[in-house]
Amino acid sequence: MATKIEMPKLSDTMEEGVISKWNVNEGDEVSAGDIIAEVETDKATMDVEVFDAGTILKIVPGEGDAVPLGGLIAIIGEAGEDISSLLENTSSTTTANSTSAAKHDKATIKEVAVDSPSDVITSSSEDGRVKASPLAKKIAADKGVDLNSIAGSGPDGRIVKKDVETAQSITTSTLTRPGTPAPIPASTIKSFSSLASQEVKVSQMRKIIAKRLSDSKFSNPHFYETIDIDMKAAIEARIQLKDKLDIKVSFNDIVVKASAIALSRHQPINSTWRGDTIIEHGDVHIAVAVAIEEGLMTPVLRHVNQKGLIQIASETRELAGLARDRKLASEQMEGSTFTISNLGMFGIEEFTAIINPPNACILAVGAIRDVPVVENGAVVPGKRMKVTLSSDHRIVDGAKAADFLNTLRSLIENPLSMLL
Repeated sequence: MATKIEMPKLSDTMEEGVISKWNVNEGDEVSAGDIIAEVETDKATMDVEVFDAGTILKIVPGEGDAVPLGGLIAIIGEAGEDISSLLENTSSTTTANSTSAAKHDKATIKEVAVDSPSDVITSSSEDGRVKASPLAKKIAADKGVDLNSIAGSGPDGRIVKKDVETAQSITTSTLTRPGTPAPIPASTIKSFSSLASQEVKVSQMRKIIAKRLSDSKFSNPHFYETIDIDMKAAIEARIQLKDKLDIKVSFNDIVVKASAIALSRHQPINSTWRGDTIIEHGDVHIAVAVAIEEGLMTPVLRHVNQKGLIQIASETRELAGLARDRKLASEQMEGSTFTISNLGMFGIEEFTAIINPPNACILAVGAIRDVPVVENGAVVPGKRMKVTLSSDHRIVDGAKAADFLNTLRSLIENPLSMLL
């Protein structure tokens, strides 16, 4: 008997999923447990598996299409089985969704530069979206190739791997060849002198980021306090750990460890607002913001107050790698009691961060700066780092935030106290 395969709920905040990749085609036989598709959610790219063996009789959405929770994505059953009754309600829904998508998600390209050839062939569909295989999209992103400039050779003009590689080789040879460049076929590449404005479809992750942070910023009364930390001792401790013990830790690992200790001593900072009550957490679970192409992910280090610096460093590297590959499990992104966002590696000296709900506070960490400082009445070279605590004023008052920051500074400026 034919069975519907519907869009599952793959994260706690998921409202719809985007089909990132189909691993099967109509007519393929599958077994229970097979991964038939990859779905982009608001948090990660997750696998969709089948629970029954059979034949894929129908694939409803295409790659790149958004499907609401419970929406039909495929039908599985016995080969040749009649599935018309299962598709009756689907066709009208699909038509409505397609009309809505064409109205709201259409990517409009506007040429703004001069000397673009009039006979350019593109691989855009009627609704303005570029049609390309997932592999072609990945290669184009890695190589910096504009998919809008390529004509696809696949079915219905879809851009495939070889189209991107051809475009890249032409670009490279043209830029490196001495003498006058040979003309580039307009059927393959648009004018290199042209720039295009376009509307970019909002990813599931960006939608959730926008909603959660908007709610946080406008619902939680933020206030900010900044403190300057002497990093000289932390730098020396890090060098000694690496040279003498072959232990590799980052400055962010040191900040995470110091924050865990400080949070244990200042429990109101490690809290959650519940309307009629405030939950002061006994355990310290720190979310560490990781930048990826689509936005930010915040994997959670659990029970950080019970872990040493080496374990923190190891777990942070592992979780950051999973975040960049969009392979984090839902439980690895939930349950934080405090968040740290570090932009120091990007050269940002100071910034303020929006609180990550349901946390009471978030710590923004800036870059280590070379600055002149006064020691014993003399001006000497110094290493300083600014951190800014964003606090929810419903839970935390200014004095409590200041006490926490002073404890944090004392720990970082005396790193041996953390190791002991």
